[in-house]
Amino acid sequence: MKTRLKCPEASFLKILISADMEGVAAIVGREHAWQEGAEFERSRKLMTHEVNAAIEGILEVNKSATVVVNDSHWNMRNILPEELHEAAELLMGSIKPMSMMQGIDASFDAAFFVGYHARMGTYSGVLEHTYLPTVVSEIIINDKPMGETGINVAVAGYFKVPVALVTGDQAVTEEARSLLGNVETVKVKEGIGRYAARCVSPSKAHKLIKETASKALRNLKQFKPYKIKPPIKLEIVFVNTGMTQMAELVPTTKRTNGRTVSFTSNDYLETFKAMNAMIELPAKTD
Repeated sequence: MKTRLKCPEASFLKILISADMEGVAAIVGREHAWQEGAEFERSRKLMTHEVNAAIEGILEVNKSATVVVNDSHWNMRNILPEELHEAAELLMGSIKPMSMMQGIDASFDAAFFVGYHARMGTYSGVLEHTYLPTVVSEIIINDKPMGETGINVAVAGYFKVPVALVTGDQAVTEEARSLLGNVETVKVKEGIGRYAARCVSPSKAHKLIKETASKALRNLKQFKPYKIKPPIKLEIVFVNTGMTQMAELVPTTKRTNGRTVSFTSNDYLETFKAMNAMIELPAKTD
């Protein structure tokens, strides 16, 4: 059985950072977050620097910590390796078997989510969506609508790893606190609409993330893994019926209406992998 750290300053420490882009300060539009966007290269730099701020916060508590960063945005080749803090290892590229949680296992002491965004349909959520916005309309687990934060904290919880920090816009920090209760958050912007926000400066965001990352580790004992009790019922509502037809190809999946499929399992990791398969299969469907 895994024992949680009693003194992170003096003990071996291992942290996974799952990094997205839409929740980074000063990123509000398609031209920022999409590869073909005119400002995408600048956004890569902004994303990398927020990740570095989290790493610096970790090292402030434990200089010998192992930090693994999983690039979790779009094609997962966004973080600039040459500008990433040298203390970290980078997981990049896709398709990854564990998607946004690639690298996670029971050896980690905590996970941090940096640059995350709210789930699809969230009021004033900046660039809100759930996984692929061109494919997924909604994801529901055990009758509860879930965004990427909820889906991924449950993956960490499967391995008995708590999520201690979530950074992004106000909507996703509220989503994280509503789901986890006890979690450190950093609000780097407040949504005015899907493509507009009131943002702190990048330098202020870095300071807040570094400080809060350190605070989270110093209080690591208070965070608990998030578990979803079986049986686990996954429902995915797709954008159109053609996508639903493709998702039906996953064994044991049932179609419940024109745009919705259902999948039930007693194992969350099996559910998570089935979800990713059901999203990837129709990704190129009109």
